[in-house]
Amino acid sequence: MAARSSLTIELNQDIEAKLSELAEATQRSRGEVANAALTLYVEREFRTIEAIRQGLVDLEKGDLVDHEDAMSELDAVIEAAEAARL
Repeated sequence: MAARSSLTIELNQDIEAKLSELAEATQRSRGEVANAALTLYVEREFRTIEAIRQGLVDLEKGDLVDHEDAMSELDAVIEAAEAARL
């Protein structure tokens, strides 16, 4: 098991109430719910930062995709997904 530490934070009353409600509904402690939420947030932010860093590396290398080509590809993916739903 990974080493653990504690962190004290100030929450606005609305978030604190929702955290308590969620903890009760899921039969977990507020700390468990807060840790799960913070873990997801931190991991998402790290993925975002890494994607930005990779984009900057690609930019420096000149490894770029034309905007119109990218949009056409995205439109095709969206259209295929919508067609598959029908």
